[in-house]
Amino acid sequence: MKGFSGGMGNLLKQANQMQSKMKKVQEDLAKREFVGTSGGGSVKVTLNGEYFVQSLTIDPEVLQSSDSELLQDMLKAACNDAVKQAKETSSAEMQKVTGGMGIPGLF
Repeated sequence: MKGFSGGMGNLLKQANQMQSKMKKVQEDLAKREFVGTSGGGSVKVTLNGEYFVQSLTIDPEVLQSSDSELLQDMLKAACNDAVKQAKETSSAEMQKVTGGMGIPGLF
């Protein structure tokens, strides 16, 4: 019984260390920026690691085209591009911490 308790204590210690590392990674990711583009760079959306839009840039030539549907599509594409980059980066960083274990609820 004594060995079981020591092993369990070690397991809990490792879990706490992993949790601390995961929290640090999440904090670091929240500070990062991800830029999504569309239309050959005509539209740029910058998100932070918490998926909040930090900036949006639209080339004036796109605005002059008066094609609102095209602009809407370009905005969607740029936003989706930035979100995809953020999610892929978050997932890769978390896998480094978890060693590839599939922990439910994480990215």
